[in-house]
Amino acid sequence: MNETTKKLLKMISDWTGTFKGAYNIREDGGCAGRKSSENIKIESKTDKPGLDIHILPGTIGESVYIPACVTHGNVDDLVYNDFYVGRNADVIIVAGCGVHTENGEPARHNGIHRFFLEPGARVKYVEKHIGTGKGTGIRTIDPVTEAYLAENSVLEMDTAQIGGVDHSVRKTTATVAAGAKLLIRERLLTENEQEAETFFQVDLNGEGSGADLISRSVARGSSHQTYTSTIVGNAPCSGHSECDAIIDGAAIVDASPKLYAHHVEAALIHEAAIGKIAGEQILKLRTLGLTEQEAEAKIVEGFLS
Repeated sequence: MNETTKKLLKMISDWTGTFKGAYNIREDGGCAGRKSSENIKIESKTDKPGLDIHILPGTIGESVYIPACVTHGNVDDLVYNDFYVGRNADVIIVAGCGVHTENGEPARHNGIHRFFLEPGARVKYVEKHIGTGKGTGIRTIDPVTEAYLAENSVLEMDTAQIGGVDHSVRKTTATVAAGAKLLIRERLLTENEQEAETFFQVDLNGEGSGADLISRSVARGSSHQTYTSTIVGNAPCSGHSECDAIIDGAAIVDASPKLYAHHVEAALIHEAAIGKIAGEQILKLRTLGLTEQEAEAKIVEGFLS
């Protein structure tokens, strides 16, 4: 494992020199370390790059870490990771990706993750993305997530793109069975000429199923963000989509929440709010001794926390 990977791991997965639990560290398309546990088995795929992660039924309170790091330019990393979560398991999955380049060559990571939750399973999924380095090469992270939630299962996703990523297309699709819940909290920061696209597609197929999709973003400079969410209610269900964005400079934010009710007892709501930081917020903080720049930074930090 090289030094750049170690630095990226600290930023995307709170690495302290080791992980407590099962893990697989991906470095420039290869494996830089792996450990399974008694209840969580990590195996390499035989037909394509990636992993099969099997979490046994009834596994409670364990974590699995699957960070990926691209540490130099001229790397185009593609990986397929499948998570099979057994009945009534309750676990935390920590992913994340760091892309680094010091020259003019591009660096890209594309992680395609599929989640198969058996009845009663609960997963908290934490994912951080960051781009680093002084190079002019384009840093790209294009995550794809597919989730299949069986009856009464819960998937909670906490995702963040915390800076330095020049281009990102984030696609999430989910099918949600009776009594199952999908909860997504997304945080995005774009600056300069960066571009970020978010796509959510959720099908609520069972009675009592639910989805709560919340995206908070800050767009600065001449960056461009696109948010598209689609919730389809095919049964008595509840769905909520919310996009809140702070816009600054010459940035552009497009938000397109869509709802399709295909059942009379489908209750679906969407909200979208885009605007600049309110002047009275900055003024209030300046009366406490902060400069205008410090006040703006404090507001953005709180908004994305």
